Amino acid sequence: MSTQTLLQSLEQQIENLAREIEPIAHATAQQARFDVALFSTKGTRLREYLVEVRTNFAQLCQVVNENRSAQVAYVAERLVSQITALQRELATQTLRKADKQKEVKSSDFYSKLVEHQQYERRIIAMIEDRESQLGKLATFKEQQHMQKELAALEGRLMRCRQALIKIERSIERQERGF
Repeated sequence: MSTQTLLQSLEQQIENLAREIEPIAHATAQQARFDVALFSTKGTRLREYLVEVRTNFAQLCQVVNENRSAQVAYVAERLVSQITALQRELATQTLRKADKQKEVKSSDFYSKLVEHQQYERRIIAMIEDRESQLGKLATFKEQQHMQKELAALEGRLMRCRQALIKIERSIERQERGF
């Protein structure tokens, strides 16, 4: 195969990679995606790495035209490694999305847990308030009404605690990977 044919094939591979990356090119990661030995880019978006691949391809074309064989080998090897790394990154995107969904679900459970713990504290405070008022009431009718309120609050507290138990079990199952 001629050098030009190889370069065209490599360029086609880069363009295919660019099309595959396009839907997620702007998505950011929390940290740089690749080792600095592989990419000099320290970005968190795939498009930034694709720009470096294209720059390296242009450099490869230049050193080929200048017949600098030692540099051709180095740049070509680096370029192939970068393309392979980007292809692997693309292949793992479905796994990354699944992990992210688990993280979101997990944080949802923890926020629900905190929310229900706050409900529980408020209901307990309301019960304590009603119990202290109960002894101060003068008429039997007022006491009966207060006892009904207390019974309703105790029912709410019981349901809240049951919800807390369910949430805690969900968190436990998720942490175990079920």
